Amino acid sequence: MGGPKMRQAAALMSLMTGVAVAAPAQEPAKPAASDEAHTNIPDPDIRAWHALTYDRKPPAPVPGKDYGMDPATRRFVHPKATPLTHDAPNFPGQLDYWDSHSYAKNVDQIAFYPYVVSPGHTWQAIADFDGRRYMYIHYRAGLAVFDITDPRSAKLVWSGGSHYGAKGATVTEQPIPWQDGVGASNIEWSPRLGKYVMVQSHEIQRYGVMDEKLDEPAGVARLKHWPDLKGFKVFEMNGPLPPQWKPIAERTTDYLHPDAPRGQQQGSGSLDVPAWWGGKYMFLSTAPDDRFMLTEFPDYIYTPGFQAWDMSDPANPKFVSQFAAPGQILGDPEHEAAFLTNPRAGNRTSWFGSRMPPFMTKPVEQGGKYAFGAMAGLGLYTLDVSDPAQIKIVGHLNVAPKFAGTEFDNVDVSQFERTGYVFSNGYPMNDECYEPYKDIFVIDAHDMTAPKVVAKFPRPTPPEGAPFTDFCQRHGSFGPKRPGYPTQPGRGRDGVVAYAFYNAGVQIFDVKDPTKPSIAGYFVPRMPTLDEVAAHSRGNLTYGIFVEYDRNVIWAFTNHGFYALTTPLLGKPLYRAPDKPWPPRP
Repeated sequence: MGGPKMRQAAALMSLMTGVAVAAPAQEPAKPAASDEAHTNIPDPDIRAWHALTYDRKPPAPVPGKDYGMDPATRRFVHPKATPLTHDAPNFPGQLDYWDSHSYAKNVDQIAFYPYVVSPGHTWQAIADFDGRRYMYIHYRAGLAVFDITDPRSAKLVWSGGSHYGAKGATVTEQPIPWQDGVGASNIEWSPRLGKYVMVQSHEIQRYGVMDEKLDEPAGVARLKHWPDLKGFKVFEMNGPLPPQWKPIAERTTDYLHPDAPRGQQQGSGSLDVPAWWGGKYMFLSTAPDDRFMLTEFPDYIYTPGFQAWDMSDPANPKFVSQFAAPGQILGDPEHEAAFLTNPRAGNRTSWFGSRMPPFMTKPVEQGGKYAFGAMAGLGLYTLDVSDPAQIKIVGHLNVAPKFAGTEFDNVDVSQFERTGYVFSNGYPMNDECYEPYKDIFVIDAHDMTAPKVVAKFPRPTPPEGAPFTDFCQRHGSFGPKRPGYPTQPGRGRDGVVAYAFYNAGVQIFDVKDPTKPSIAGYFVPRMPTLDEVAAHSRGNLTYGIFVEYDRNVIWAFTNHGFYALTTPLLGKPLYRAPDKPWPPRP
């Protein structure tokens, strides 16, 4: 009874009740006809994923014909869909030079530091020791520690691994003093240990291993058999500098094979900054094993879900549960059916699954019940996490596909308890506006069973007097990235939220009424010269921010260094360590 679509819909409904992940299916994936271009795919999992759909990769649109500047409005019209590319074309009407001017409204630059740990992405963390404030800027093979007690005159006090300049990576004189480099970190106060504890995520490399998984079996094999840890590490911080840190625990997120050595651990490892507040429960973004492979992204093979861990004793973390959204697990008939109902299936472009752990306003042990899970092309999930052993789906939201670029990457919950609204966005991954624009959605979550988009943030426009009328003309990438991280000192501020916006710098929004957001201020830095940054990274301008809401200082991270900013929209800045140390202590 019923046809394929009826069976897929029934499977999807059965999955929506809450998702405990079963043991791997014993039945092998069903073979199906492949298209002519990929008739011999060595990896059985990639072959099985590919066989589920026909090739629906978007064709390359023509600049000036299918997208480009509208002469009537002097605004850019984005393409409807594009493939992921590392070599986006230019379009008629772009500047024929790189803009060297900076622009500001309601924002003051108080300092600039020409130190680059990575020109593409970095993570940040802040901790106070003995009346001094330290900021950790890191990305995999590089770590820099700055004393930022006075943000106007920050001082580099330790660096290890690599940093970047115009000729690429440069190795410093001292290595990072532990294996696997440094992962995205969260620093919290541990009441049990009576000191700060750092948890670091360790994951496979997301970019640079291969360009197309269908054609590069060696790249697929390298990600499956990644030589470093797939999981997380825990450190006691007995002082502000890495040589003072003591490793106290290490776990793989491959919970089915907890004793597997490096190279044999399955899955993605732990992505991005762990969601932890120093108490009992920690949540991670991870694909735990090689079943989680229903994703279209061409140079990545996993679709991460969420994990919960018991951190009562930070030296002995214990696995609690694994969550999968409908449509993630290869070889599971219900998950495959849910995957096929997604209009992105077969596009060979979209990221499926989480890129960050779930977002919530307070931890479970302090009464937190609900979390928001941003799962890219799978949509936004509202989750009941009150029992981390049984994470349950409460509601779901998805929107019309917009690829390339990622969708539903992060969630800002800073206004949720005050208003019942959250903000979520994807971000661009092609330069030159060679993809649909990524909106920041205003989501009404008063009814957690039925979250809905009720507004969008305004698209930034250049200031009067700029030599371009649309930021797409400025070259590079344009669109929202993230509003910082949940670990920012002070967490957030009522009525104000700031976003990194690539070539539009830092954009600050008035969200007193979340349904009517407006641009209240901005800082758009100059484009770098080729004496400062390699040509291939030149368009990746403001890729991140980290906001000290307890001192009213915004740190903006770019491909040529990082800026310290202040704004009256946040209030008068504090140029000393705050009275209450961060992270907070009981």
